[in-house]
Amino acid sequence: MELEQAPAAPAGADAEAYLNALIHEPAYRIDARNAPMIRALALHDAAQGRWLLQLPCHHLIMDHTTLELISAEIALISQGARASLAAPVPFRDFVAQARLGLSADEHRRFFSGMLADVDAPTAPFGRLDVQGDGSRADECVQRVDPGVSLALRSLARRHGVSPAAVFHLAWAQVLALTTGRDDVVFGTLLFGRMRGGAEVDRAVGMFINTLPIRVRLRRKGLAVALKQTQSALMDLLAHEHAPLQLALRCSGVPAGTPLFSTLLNYRYSAGADGGTALWEGVRTIGGRERTNYPLTLSIDDLGEGFRIVVLAEAGIDPHRIAAYVQSTLAQLIDTSNDQPASPAAMGLEESRTLEQWSRGVPGLPQAFTHHLIESQAARRGDAVALVYEGQQVGYADLNARAGPDVTVGVALPRSVELVVSLLAVMKAGGAYVPIDAELPAERVAYMLRDSGVTRVVSDGATLAGLALPAGVQALDLDTLVLADEPDHNPDVVLHPEHLAYVIYTSGSTGKPKGAANRHGSLHNRLAWMQAEYGLTPDDVVLQKTPFSFDVSVWEFFWPLMGRTMWCCRRRRSALTYRCGSSSGR
Repeated sequence: MELEQAPAAPAGADAEAYLNALIHEPAYRIDARNAPMIRALALHDAAQGRWLLQLPCHHLIMDHTTLELISAEIALISQGARASLAAPVPFRDFVAQARLGLSADEHRRFFSGMLADVDAPTAPFGRLDVQGDGSRADECVQRVDPGVSLALRSLARRHGVSPAAVFHLAWAQVLALTTGRDDVVFGTLLFGRMRGGAEVDRAVGMFINTLPIRVRLRRKGLAVALKQTQSALMDLLAHEHAPLQLALRCSGVPAGTPLFSTLLNYRYSAGADGGTALWEGVRTIGGRERTNYPLTLSIDDLGEGFRIVVLAEAGIDPHRIAAYVQSTLAQLIDTSNDQPASPAAMGLEESRTLEQWSRGVPGLPQAFTHHLIESQAARRGDAVALVYEGQQVGYADLNARAGPDVTVGVALPRSVELVVSLLAVMKAGGAYVPIDAELPAERVAYMLRDSGVTRVVSDGATLAGLALPAGVQALDLDTLVLADEPDHNPDVVLHPEHLAYVIYTSGSTGKPKGAANRHGSLHNRLAWMQAEYGLTPDDVVLQKTPFSFDVSVWEFFWPLMGRTMWCCRRRRSALTYRCGSSSGR
């Protein structure tokens, strides 16, 4: 490795910031095809009378321990003690030892037992891109309060676990908050030198390995959760050199979707606090890491205290993540609580703001969306409520046709009947579940089973291509006789917390997830939109979004509270809609 001298900093520039910029700019790369994958870049800082040294390196050749060993060797050489350098330890010996360890089949059995039933990724805030370069990541470094640090070590001793297990459980709690899951998987970095034999502590090279760890939080007491987390970490040690890709292929997550998108790196860093003197006249002034994962947490075990380092890609606030971790740690040491802690999702000021926003629009009474439509039918029954392909439906007619029915599932193409059916389900006190007949049969069956739907409103043409599972009744509007049914508003007792509709996600990250939405929330949204944008009775709103998407909800119901909704014709293409108009606007 040759010592390179960086170009001089511009006049008046901060030398340290300038050198950091040379290394950390997005265009900077280390060529993995050519050795050595480490550089030594020096810069004279004339303003402060010192020399600065950067050691940019690739993780393919180096881990934290190796960096410390290289720094120590530089110290000996700079002090004229080259003869004191220890004989190199061949890295290839440890590579051979790792390859002669457990077989691929043994690794596969272990990780299949852990991950085979995991069918969705653990992705905080939905971030799934694990191919980034870390160039746009922000960093937050915080110390854990000394009193909290002592209490955490006491907690670990009381339960017979390591401090690492405590932090792994805390990180699992943070992921539960940021993913909405109580069964999480994330990457943990293994030291890689635990079973290396003699002199492994002096070997220069890449030993660490990333492997998945699964933490189930569902209905677990704190003692049980800590013990299970410790056991999971201990079990991983026997597989510390297993290929990560082998482990990932053992899960039930669809191919092409990452199993996890976050890492925890627990590292023993006693004596490595900021500003530590390496040798006389030389000290560390900082460092920076990059990772391809959108969110990583590093815990520096400083011997007594702990330091938290959060790296987060743009759009994730590392300070907020650090606050989540600190909040969880403080709750874990609360001896009055035997449940794993959940971090506070927001600070006090944010909570107050959200509470204020959630109070609804001042001056607007609480109501149900379909009741507001009923009131329009009573006051302006002849006014046009809905237009579709030249067919006009007045408010009185729309309301009468949406008589009581407890059916939940709706599988219809864009039409007047679709709008009537959605309103009918709500008037009957049910929650409608949009069913896209073009989805695969297994996806439809899963959504119906997961949402508890037992009846589906549809028509003959749609039912011909829709395979309903056993136990689900189809109500065919083409054959359904409603002439003798009453047309008055049903007397259904509802509460704002009752469900209005359930819409499923696309399932691109695993199985689709049902988003259950309440009447109170729906009305609050529509009331706010009306107060903000102020539609008048002369306004016409275009309804174009497929009803299996959440945006369609306000397109359907906002204009029906006293305006006119125009439905586009049935889908012509992904980008083109044909609409008719009787008013010329």
